[in-house]
Amino acid sequence: MWAYIVRRCFVGILLLLALTLVTFTLFFASPVDPARFACGKNCTEEQRAITSKALGYDQPPQKQWVDFMKGVAVGRDFPVDEEQRKAAPEQVTHCEAPCLGFSTLNQRTVNEMIAEYAPVSISLAVVALVMWLTGGILFGILAAVTKGSFLDRGIVGLTLLAYAFPTFFIAVFMLKYVAIRWDVIPYPYYVPIAEGGVFAWLGGLLVPAFVLALVFMAGYVRMTRAFVLESMSEDYVRTAKAKGLPARTVLGKHGLRAALTPLVTMAGMDFAGLLGGAIITESVFAYRGLGLLTLQASNAYDLPTIIGVVVVAGAFVIVANIVVDILYGVIDPRVRLA
Repeated sequence: MWAYIVRRCFVGILLLLALTLVTFTLFFASPVDPARFACGKNCTEEQRAITSKALGYDQPPQKQWVDFMKGVAVGRDFPVDEEQRKAAPEQVTHCEAPCLGFSTLNQRTVNEMIAEYAPVSISLAVVALVMWLTGGILFGILAAVTKGSFLDRGIVGLTLLAYAFPTFFIAVFMLKYVAIRWDVIPYPYYVPIAEGGVFAWLGGLLVPAFVLALVFMAGYVRMTRAFVLESMSEDYVRTAKAKGLPARTVLGKHGLRAALTPLVTMAGMDFAGLLGGAIITESVFAYRGLGLLTLQASNAYDLPTIIGVVVVAGAFVIVANIVVDILYGVIDPRVRLA
């Protein structure tokens, strides 16, 4: 088991290196000069050249990638040009490892911005995950055990209806009508758990998390129903029934456990994707998460911020892959990690 985990972590590091290399290649293949955006509006050619030198954009892309990876390992000082640092030492900004870059537009390190915005995305993803897993698995099991009944058809029909609506429509409807016009629920806003406590934190997340969970839940209901029906037709389940075990034991200990394996894969990947930011939902509710940060950085062509968020989101996905692979052996004893 430990050898497997070490190998997967090593492969994950290689994938993260490849991700940063591909990201740099894609952005620097663009004809747009990032230094012109970084020096702000009404930027003269001289200011653009100074900004380009300060951020290292005048260096070849491969050299910039190597410097970026060094910053991740040991940290960096900005501006990166040594002459500029000596000329104005009071303006030097040190970025601790793992340094993901420096945003000239915001005059802050990317690490600081991600540390500010990430708690919102993580909180939103955690609450949404609990909602869609709880609702998806429970309604999926209910539909499976009542296969062919009116309840089964009703659940499947409602999931198809929920899946048909796009996320932005549900988010705008919940905010504009349910929260503002009809005043059914309080206007949602994020409250850090350290400031308002657990209940204020959770209350501010319920509406946007429900928007995310509703779309995901629709898929999980259908998948859970299909996987439970498939596992309940296996030979070992029929043997358990023949032994006279209660239906609850057969479903929970034998049928559902096997059905959970593919659901864990889906949940891990969906959760990792949300950790990188739910751009539409965070934008509609004006939640300062990684999704909103990515949108703002893209509009301003803030290259260091974009690269930093992409690397962090990629790291979430890689870690989620490793965790899901390990959970396979815990959930399903038929899986052996060699």
